[in-house]
Amino acid sequence: MSRVRAFTRPFRAAVLTVAALLPYGTMPAHARPATTAAIAWAACPEDAQVQCGTLAVPADWAHPAGPAISLTMARRPATDPARRIGTLLVNPGGPGGSAVDFTFAATTFFGEEVRRRFDIVGVDPRGTGRSAPVLCSRDLVDAQPSALIESEEQYAATVAHNRKLAADCAARTGPVFGHVDTVSVTRDYDAVRAALGEEKITLYGASYGTLIGLQYAESYPDRLRGLVLDSVMDHSADLDRFLVQETEAAQNAFAEFVKWCGRDPSCVLRGHDIAKLFVAAMARARAGQLINPYDPPNKLTVAQLTMAAFSAFYDPQWYSFAYYLRDAMLTGRRAPAATAPPVDLVDFSFSPVFCEDWHLPVTGFADFQRRLRGLAAGAPQMLISPLALIAVTGCLGWPSPPDNPQRPLPPLTGPTPVLLVNAVHDPATAYAWAREVTARLGPAARLLTYDGWGHVVYSKSPCAAAAVDNYLLTLVPVATGTRCPAVDPPPFGVG
Repeated sequence: MSRVRAFTRPFRAAVLTVAALLPYGTMPAHARPATTAAIAWAACPEDAQVQCGTLAVPADWAHPAGPAISLTMARRPATDPARRIGTLLVNPGGPGGSAVDFTFAATTFFGEEVRRRFDIVGVDPRGTGRSAPVLCSRDLVDAQPSALIESEEQYAATVAHNRKLAADCAARTGPVFGHVDTVSVTRDYDAVRAALGEEKITLYGASYGTLIGLQYAESYPDRLRGLVLDSVMDHSADLDRFLVQETEAAQNAFAEFVKWCGRDPSCVLRGHDIAKLFVAAMARARAGQLINPYDPPNKLTVAQLTMAAFSAFYDPQWYSFAYYLRDAMLTGRRAPAATAPPVDLVDFSFSPVFCEDWHLPVTGFADFQRRLRGLAAGAPQMLISPLALIAVTGCLGWPSPPDNPQRPLPPLTGPTPVLLVNAVHDPATAYAWAREVTARLGPAARLLTYDGWGHVVYSKSPCAAAAVDNYLLTLVPVATGTRCPAVDPPPFGVG
């Protein structure tokens, strides 16, 4: 998955209305009937061992007799059907990540016993991947102004661009546009559960997929066998806490890169004052003097430089980023990368989903500038979380209010214990979020802490993977306060 595509790989996002979720009046979501349509399965052309299928659902759940969309899904059957536990519904995050592709790759991600005992099913959420994706003009997407807005004129240009982009996407996408919020996704997932013939499902959600898991647990507690939330979104965070905690996480990740470089001989920048070097690189970028080492003679902006660092901290890819920073400061010596031929349309789901799930009320350029100054004071290298910045600026001027805005997380009401997993040094989903969500969910929620680095823990820590596997198989949660040691150095290239 591209590093600039999803919350699992950063970019931009969007959201929609809870009013659209009430086709049955005030009846609670978990009591409303779900579709019982069948799924026609066939071998996937990408992998004959995986089955692919589709399911029609309403584009707008408030009008179930209106236009329909087709959800695309993949199922990797349990390899030991005689001992099959049930269905494990998986989502790798985003918004924008493909759960179908994640299912194709399940043999390299989930443990063997989990694959023996569960049908692993990935459904591309509405508006993404193969499920009625949000489609927009590539030229408009590529023309997105810099997220580091520095003037009233740039702020106004961003608002105007976002409105123009939203209108373009709505015209090209069809009736699902405006209905790609996460609560609508959970309605779809319950329709899939019913179509699979399962009384209950088990969910594994990573990154933005944890929001799907949390809202499914809230709406359908009695239809959930188990729930793993890996790298946790906190949908109760207001704008201030969202920005502050995301920026603290990004700056912490930079500090961990500096520490690694000081202790590992493989760091090409070892012996340098990396914090000062990075500030100097930002000054050169601001002056238009920093060359992109992977695409010379093109230059790097401050926003692009901080995004390059942020993306490298996901795995983390410290070793490669040290070379990138060194080569950028030396002028950039690599040959230009090959580029794909342009096409008219591009799949762009981040803002259309994120702006439907989050209320981020910046009131104008002065407010925006004040917030940036305050965040930069505590994060002299990263300035602000690039992911948070893109989320906020991508929603400026969005033409519709969010249908699924943040709200206090209710305690768990179902019988299912929930396992949350988070790295202490996660650049994208702050460890503070995992602690906050665990506390709000109540005693049935347990947090497994990974004392290491990166985003999405299962693939980084054998200790954490073993604990998650045991929970999925037995529903026995970890003891309160359980921690897994850091894998040092991290397995570069895995994630």
